[in-house]
Amino acid sequence: MPKHTKGLVEEIAQRITDAKQDAGTFMEDALDIQYIINQDKTYRGARILVAFGGPNIWVNTQQGQVEGYWWGDDATAGFIDNMGLDDYLEEMYAV
Repeated sequence: MPKHTKGLVEEIAQRITDAKQDAGTFMEDALDIQYIINQDKTYRGARILVAFGGPNIWVNTQQGQVEGYWWGDDATAGFIDNMGLDDYLEEMYAV
């Protein structure tokens, strides 16, 4: 795995924890959203694709971590959702 993958994953996790921008601004650069729902279709969390094509990086609000993948290797970093990203995505899902 390129050394920069782990660094990117950690940087994104830190951005969410530091909350220097709001969730709406953070989501402007989102490439895809996968909603995680219960059988009754209630919201549980989401995965947001924030980088693609090497490495692929997802923000997983259900697990509270950023996940990076590159050629079978992976890197993860936890975050504290101080920007309210999960709440924002739950509102988007309800629309």
